[in-house]
Amino acid sequence: MSRIENVLYTGKTRTTGGRDGESRSSDGRLAIKLSPPGTAGEGTNPEQLLAAGWSACFIGAMGLAARAQHVALPKDTEVNTEVDLGAAGDQYFLQARLNVSLPGLDREVAQSLVDTAHRTCPYSKALHGNIDIVTTLV
Repeated sequence: MSRIENVLYTGKTRTTGGRDGESRSSDGRLAIKLSPPGTAGEGTNPEQLLAAGWSACFIGAMGLAARAQHVALPKDTEVNTEVDLGAAGDQYFLQARLNVSLPGLDREVAQSLVDTAHRTCPYSKALHGNIDIVTTLV
């Protein structure tokens, strides 16, 4: 496992009430209500938050890979991430799918960007080997 040599940013939140609570960032830019997945609650859930953060990070990683390969990342690039919360017996697990759209790019180039991003995105690196992940170029 690699160790951080230089901290670039620290996200700080305070969450109360668990899945039926709320979460706020220390800088006040994030203030959300939480509710369990599949309920009629007003808030989002941790699985949606993970999917949103991972998607954004993954696009950033593809952008870095595109620059390194001297290609332009399409303006309409999309990553549709699905994070499943599931159970096996009395244990809970996550699994995920990242469906990546890079319209206009040659399929081989696009696949190379997806593969590189999956190896370099901090979210992907943190979760690789810990949950089932499928990346698909659509």
